[in-house]
Amino acid sequence: MIIAVDFDGTIVEHRYPTIGKEIPFATATLRQLMEDGHKLILWTVREGDLQQEAIDWCAEHGVRFYAVNGYLDEDNTEDHDAERRSNKHYSRKLKVDCFIDDRNVGGLPDWGAIYQMISRHISYEQYIEEQLGHATRKEPRKKKHWWNF
Repeated sequence: MIIAVDFDGTIVEHRYPTIGKEIPFATATLRQLMEDGHKLILWTVREGDLQQEAIDWCAEHGVRFYAVNGYLDEDNTEDHDAERRSNKHYSRKLKVDCFIDDRNVGGLPDWGAIYQMISRHISYEQYIEEQLGHATRKEPRKKKHWWNF
């Protein structure tokens, strides 16, 4: 999977523009995801020197990203830039399999839960049901239509 990961509030506590304390198990989980073969993209509002500080902090903690705020540098060639400028449908939105971000609806699950969901390919709902001891649904939910009240 290709996974976009936020920095402030996700890997470390919010202390922007400084770097906060690591959120427990964040870098250990990210290292395990890399070892499992996933590609990580750092997706952060940090730019310039502040971005480099975040990259360096992660590298010091054993996390090296596939790319930062986009795709690999090899995608940023002159040919790619010309193609991007000529493409009226170009979007800077990342095409990733999932985002890990503290701004998710419902907040940031703990890193153990994040690893379980990614490695087992289960939803947050399935994870919570398992944690509460409920059997997972054998039949998928029927899609509700807006007119069914």
